[in-house]
Amino acid sequence: MATLIKNQDVRTLALGIQVSRATNTLPASTAGNIFTVSGGRILLVALIGEVTTAIQNQACTLKVSTAPTVGSAVDLCTAGSIINAPVGVHFSLPSSAASALTTDLSTGGGVQDVMTSAWLIPVGNLTVTTSATNTGSVKWDLAYIPWDNAAQVVAA
Repeated sequence: MATLIKNQDVRTLALGIQVSRATNTLPASTAGNIFTVSGGRILLVALIGEVTTAIQNQACTLKVSTAPTVGSAVDLCTAGSIINAPVGVHFSLPSSAASALTTDLSTGGGVQDVMTSAWLIPVGNLTVTTSATNTGSVKWDLAYIPWDNAAQVVAA
């Protein structure tokens, strides 16, 4: 039996446009850009990181922020521990900006809670900041709905 609508089309209809960023090493005790928003504001529907190379067993936290071209940077979550995260563990944003990064470290890469409400994100960059220089790599995926007509997102 043929499927009338492709899986990617169902996802686009339900969650918006998906942009993926290839796996990359963690920034070393600093902020690193993961996505660039241009042309207008977006509604961020989901942001998910997946560990592709295990993270070193050394104290380290990670937080996600915006770095807008106009205005001040805003943390989208407080820093959450990523110490010793094995391959397959996921990171995502919490439901409210005052909460810590959500991880599935306790289940070793099982079920992950994904954002429950969309956030309006300005033109600029989405960044991740680590508290230490740890080995490890993370692949990031973002789903968004353009709020302004010309808005778009690309991997940084």
